[in-house]
Order: sequence, then structure tokens, then C-alpha cells
Amino acid sequence: MPVIEVKIPPMGESITTGLLSRWHVTDGDSVGKDQPIYELETDKITSEGTAEAAGRITFKVAAGAEVKIGQVVASIDTDASPVQAGPQRSEAAPQPAAVASPAVRRIASETGIEPASVTGTGKGGRVTKGDMLAASSKAPAPSPAPAPQAAQPPAAAQPTAGARQTRRKMSPLRQRIAERLVTVQHAAALLTTFNEVDMSAVIALRAKYQDDFVKKNGIKLGFMSFFTKAVVGALKEVPSINTQIDGDTIVENHFYDIGVAVSTEKGLMVPVVRGCDRLGMADIEKAIADAAKRAREGKIKLEDLDGGVFTITNGGIFGSMLSTPIINPPQSAILGLHSITERPVAIAGQVVIRPMMYLALTYDHRLVDGREAVTFLVKVKQAIEDPARLLLGV
Repeated sequence: MPVIEVKIPPMGESITTGLLSRWHVTDGDSVGKDQPIYELETDKITSEGTAEAAGRITFKVAAGAEVKIGQVVASIDTDASPVQAGPQRSEAAPQPAAVASPAVRRIASETGIEPASVTGTGKGGRVTKGDMLAASSKAPAPSPAPAPQAAQPPAAAQPTAGARQTRRKMSPLRQRIAERLVTVQHAAALLTTFNEVDMSAVIALRAKYQDDFVKKNGIKLGFMSFFTKAVVGALKEVPSINTQIDGDTIVENHFYDIGVAVSTEKGLMVPVVRGCDRLGMADIEKAIADAAKRAREGKIKLEDLDGGVFTITNGGIFGSMLSTPIINPPQSAILGLHSITERPVAIAGQVVIRPMMYLALTYDHRLVDGREAVTFLVKVKQAIEDPARLLLGV
């Protein structure tokens, strides 16, 4: 068929609507097959929609509109496609932006260099990542260019000078976060217990082996892998934390898929690192870095967020000294990490300065008793203050 309808695809059984937050193209543009053309926000994830074929696109809805699963949001006239492949393009001709790769588009957004202005050295004159990097190294730093008007939802307009208020529609993801937080507060018996941990041993260990770790694994050794391993050990010692309520039944989990909270422009997401009891420190660091990157780029999938048994959230990266995190249902507990601050502490009768961190464990008192919560937090503290425990499993 010469005209193809662009429909919002199924996103999962629980998702029926979403917000078409922005168009990546302009109405009437020529698009290439598999080119990202819009961004869709749902109550769980943000995803990109791509063109099923090359042609000229015509919008059916504006950016910022709420759309239903299966709704037609645009059409593509394939007979009007000007996109030609390989031999018909002169060797020196720049590649149209419509068929730029994700890496090329990313560099273009960061540098302001249009792929169409770069001579491609790839197959058929295609602009490669290397071409863009070479162009960016020669070009002067550009001043930030305003985003195309078609790509911005109307509700996100900048406030006028002197305005006392601005109003914008709450995104589906933010609405969902708000609903879940309120539901948890009403449905669970939340209680938080605190402790503090001396980070000296972990800091010293990282400093001693960081260079070798990076050379071998290609990633830095952070704090999250230590805490993830410490949490796994504590869950094994206190299995009541690794439970959840299903109606009138208590479900005890015997696996260790740990969620790691990631702050994004759209809101908080909790991608899950699977099988942390079987992963090494480097594997955990890589999994966390990859999940965080995909979450911030809007490339996270529903299956990446489902099935965690416990969550770790680190407010310390924003400077938080202490907080009471809210559990991620149906999990029964969440561990909050905070900023590392040098403080005077008493050790063996002497006052010394140590890098200290406050820990906060919020738990559902319907499932977890105070003794179990305190024991869990002490186990985490012991593992961090004596990292050899993580290797020996004690």
C-alpha cells in the first residue's frame, strides 16, 4: 500500500494510553525506514516509535496529545519517498539526516553538527560515527540551537517574562509514580530503621585496585556493587526481607534480582539487575551502568523493570544526608544510601575522623519485624566495613 498508518503499538497488558510527548521529525518530512519518529510516555516507560517504511510523514495528532494503544498518529506516503540508497548518491554527497544511525543522531544533538553537512565515508555515502567525531573535532563549539517547534509539546512552553506561574500537564509516568507512592503509604505499614557505616575499608579497597579493575573490566569499581553484594548476603541471612504479600499469602523469594533506582528527566525508574548472587562485582557494575544509561535515554523496556525483590536507592549522589525511602511494591523493603561525610567517631576509646554514611531501611511491618530489619541492616553494615566478608560469604 502506498500509504502506511503509524499506530501506537501494544506496550503491555496494563498500558492502554500514553502521551505522545514529542515528534522527532516535522510534519511533511521525508523519513527513512526504522527511523525514530516520535517519543511516547506511558505510566511505566518512555519509548521511541519508528517508521515502518520510507516516505513522507503526515501527522494526525500534535505533540503533547494523549493517545490510545492502536490509535493512528500519522501516515507515511511511501510513493512520495525521496530517500535513495547507495549508487544513486554521489560519493561526496552528505547523508540525509533521515537515515542517520542512533550514534550519529546522538553526536549531532550533543555538538549541533547536522549530519547532512558532513561528507559520509560509509557504504553508499552514509555518515558514520567516525565522520561525526572528526567533524566535531574541527568545528568550533556551537551555541545551543533551539529545538524544532514540532518536537516540543505545547504545554512545555517557557514562561513569559514576569509570569508568576506556569502550568503543564503531568506526564503519565509522573502520574503513575504519584499514585504508587500514595498507595504504598496507605496500604503498607511502613517503618524505617537507621544505622551508619564506616566507608574507610571500601574506599581504601577501591583506591588500591581501581586501576587494575578498570584495565581488566573496562569499567570503574563503584560503591553500588559492594552494597548490592552486601544486600544479597543480608537477604540470605534474613529471608523475611525477601518476601511479599499476595492477597492473604506470604510469598518468599529464593532469587536475588535487585532493583537500582535511577533518576531520569521523566521521573524515578528502578531497572532490575538479575541474579546478583551469581554475578561478580564487574558484572554488577556493568549491568547497573547499562540499565541507568538506557533508562536516561528512554530505551528501557517493561521487562527491565519487573520482578525485583529488593531496591537500593542512592540519594547521596545528590547530597542527601538522611531520608526515609518508600518501598517499591510489592517488595517488602528498600535500602537508602546517603552522602559520605567525614565525621568524628569514637573507636577503641579514641575520637577519630572517618568517612561515614547513614543507611536507612524502610520496610513493611506487616511482613518484617523490627528485630529482622535491624539484623538485616547490621549485616549490610558489617559487610561494607569488612569487605572480605563479601568474598568469604560470612
